[in-house]
Amino acid sequence: MTLVAAVFGGSQGIGRAVASRFIRSGFSVAILSRNNSKREEAITELEKENAYSVGIKGSQCDVTDEKIVQESLKLVEETLGPLRVVVNCAGINLDRLLVQTVPEDINSIINVNLIGSIITSKIAARLMLKRKCGNIVNIGSIVGMKGNRGQAVYAASKAGLVGLTKSLAQEIGSRGVRVNLVVPGIIQTGMTENMDIEQVKNQVPLSRIGAPEDVAEGVFFLATSPFITGEVLIIDGGLHLNR
Repeated sequence: MTLVAAVFGGSQGIGRAVASRFIRSGFSVAILSRNNSKREEAITELEKENAYSVGIKGSQCDVTDEKIVQESLKLVEETLGPLRVVVNCAGINLDRLLVQTVPEDINSIINVNLIGSIITSKIAARLMLKRKCGNIVNIGSIVGMKGNRGQAVYAASKAGLVGLTKSLAQEIGSRGVRVNLVVPGIIQTGMTENMDIEQVKNQVPLSRIGAPEDVAEGVFFLATSPFITGEVLIIDGGLHLNR
């Protein structure tokens, strides 16, 4: 039986590392992203790395549009097979004090980070419930747990994923579908490229910032652990200990 994982926002950063991790374990993977160039670039790189006979597909997808999400996942199942895993990595950020944030930016962040995950989880759950098998892994942020100056809207969007994950896990667990949340700390991605890395390291007990592959391992662990649901797994090198 072909194992299939769909990664929303899988064209770069954490999403791309997640896609690579599943491919290395024999999953066929669909990368769903609205960034065409980044998606095609990621697919080309993953195909070069791929030493396994698995399928790698890509599709343009806006997670805020329910109809598009539904069509995208239908296409994934038609071309790769029944979905076993859906990972919600799509996300955007804006560093700005709340009093300086315009409504358009508030709506954009909430729509992509929170509403998008709600929509993709809803569509994925419908497909998985029919087979009484599958799991969803959401990607949050340590900012959603601790808060951070200048990131009130982003923090709110990520904090909402805790409630989504725990509630949905209770709703569909009896039908064999699991839902979990990974909470990354400071990870070396495009979102953190302007940070003072040395200063950040001093706040992390493990004395380094994370790599996308660190998060991918956590995602894969939750996706393949049959008796874990509703869990919030923090992957931050101990940063959350500094309250």
